[in-house]
Amino acid sequence: MNGTITKAALATVAIAVAGESAAVEWNVSLWGARRAFTEHVEKLAELVDQKTGGEFTINISYGGLSNNRENLDGIEIGAFEMAQFCAGYHVDKNPSITVLELPFLGVQTLEEEVAVSHAVYSHPATQADLARWNAKLLMTSPMPQYNIVGTGEPRDELSEFVGMRVRATGGLGKAFKAVGAVPTSVTATEAYSAMESGVVDTVAFAQHAHFAFKTIDLAKWWTENLNPGTVNCPVVVNIDAYESLSDEHRAALDGSVDEALRHYLDNYGTLLDNWDRILDEKNVARVHIADEEIAKFREVAGPVLEEWRERMIAQGIPAQELYDLVQSTLESMR
Repeated sequence: MNGTITKAALATVAIAVAGESAAVEWNVSLWGARRAFTEHVEKLAELVDQKTGGEFTINISYGGLSNNRENLDGIEIGAFEMAQFCAGYHVDKNPSITVLELPFLGVQTLEEEVAVSHAVYSHPATQADLARWNAKLLMTSPMPQYNIVGTGEPRDELSEFVGMRVRATGGLGKAFKAVGAVPTSVTATEAYSAMESGVVDTVAFAQHAHFAFKTIDLAKWWTENLNPGTVNCPVVVNIDAYESLSDEHRAALDGSVDEALRHYLDNYGTLLDNWDRILDEKNVARVHIADEEIAKFREVAGPVLEEWRERMIAQGIPAQELYDLVQSTLESMR
């Protein structure tokens, strides 16, 4: 009898210890503050917590774990388990996904941005590229086409871009350089001070970032239809941490991505609906670029694609294959 009780008691303790050890806590490194750009990560954390009954917790830090340019490095060494970064911050660390930052790719909607991003993320060459940093691509952070806000007189002709100091990263920076502008790749968190101090005349962002980083507060005008392209900012997880998850916790994480992205898209749609009101409130003039000027921009920026292709091939990246994947994905979406 006593032996039976003892065994039962031991079994109960073992189950309790096992349950306690099954609890998982991840840290995720973001930057700035909670905003439309981070809503999918916030939703992901909420869903994972719900699905696992609180056994899998994702703690979100806005700048407390790493500099935004060093998030990929932090993932590599396991300083945290999840992070967001933008390809244009360090193109040499993630050459494969820079295809998504090329100018004038033809992406028209946030849904298309999700589709092309995840198609590229699923390519073996991209996965091998990011695996060098012990990183697994989890989901994108879809953003609409960038447009610029500026100080001084509005610029609505390509000739007026000559000498214009613009905050623009990656392929967008190269496109602006091709038309005579002077790009600088300061991070999003540095953009306001760069604009305020006159280091830049203009800042290229998606709408949420102009609002979140307050560049709209300094703006006199905004290009409503330049749409040269966007930046690509994945959310990645540390491969070792991901593979050490239980099947249940891994399923909770993977199975929450689509819902988190739907939440992101719904939330961003609300922001876009309010954008005109924000412009009116802040007395920001809308600048419409003529079709012929945009056509000139596309033509002048054309060599950026060839230069990118040659640079990628030199690094062993299947450049044409990735570019064609983007275009075929857009075709299938339509």
